[in-house]
Amino acid sequence: MATPDFIKNIRATAGHQLLYLPGVTAVVFDDEGRVLLGRRADNGEWSVVGGIPEPGEQPAEAAVREVFEETGVECVVERVVLVQTLRAVQYGNGDICQFMDITVACRATGGEACVNDEESVEVGWFRVDALPEMREFANFRIKQALANEPTWFAQPGEMPLGVAGVGVTPEGH
Repeated sequence: MATPDFIKNIRATAGHQLLYLPGVTAVVFDDEGRVLLGRRADNGEWSVVGGIPEPGEQPAEAAVREVFEETGVECVVERVVLVQTLRAVQYGNGDICQFMDITVACRATGGEACVNDEESVEVGWFRVDALPEMREFANFRIKQALANEPTWFAQPGEMPLGVAGVGVTPEGH
């Protein structure tokens, strides 16, 4: 995942200490009910699209931007699916982050699915009954988007999920 410039600026003075950051995840469906996935460049695993909102950017706007930047697909956000604080992760360079993830269900409106930046090595549409192997992070979000239920929130004391395939959980977090 490319690190936004505003986080690089914070890291210049904050060092590797824990940063609590917003994150958005987009579960995008097409008119055939297929879900859009990308194979991540950092770990080679399939996952839903996600990223970090820029300062002042609304979560829905960030989700639409991230989907287009990573996959070339245009979409609209239809609803909030899930809100959850994820487990803290430590990246290979020593940076520690914890994300407050807002997952949204989206409908594709145009564009062609393609690798559109350096964050993915492959992009594609998948039938929900024929998904590739993925981490629980992605599977749970797709399940919640398909359920068409009220927004899911973690309950007090519930263990957070990890970030899709990045870093390791630092000791003490």
